[in-house]
Amino acid sequence: MAVLRLFAAARDAAGTGCDQLPGATVGEVLEGARSRYGGDFTAVLARCTVWRNGDGTGLDDPVSDDDEVAVLPPVSGGSGE
Repeated sequence: MAVLRLFAAARDAAGTGCDQLPGATVGEVLEGARSRYGGDFTAVLARCTVWRNGDGTGLDDPVSDDDEVAVLPPVSGGSGE
């Protein structure tokens, strides 16, 4: 099973920062996360960037037990200057 890492709002919506989910592709892993964590997580996921092993990825990209899929919501903020 791939390791799923969740950050910021995705972590808050899921109630965890790390999980293991089955799936042969990134899309299957994310579908498992949607099913497990529900509507709030699904809404956040729509705004997120997804990475596999530190690189941008597509939903059809394969995953193995050694892979890490990371969900990163957009970040805002700064000094305002």
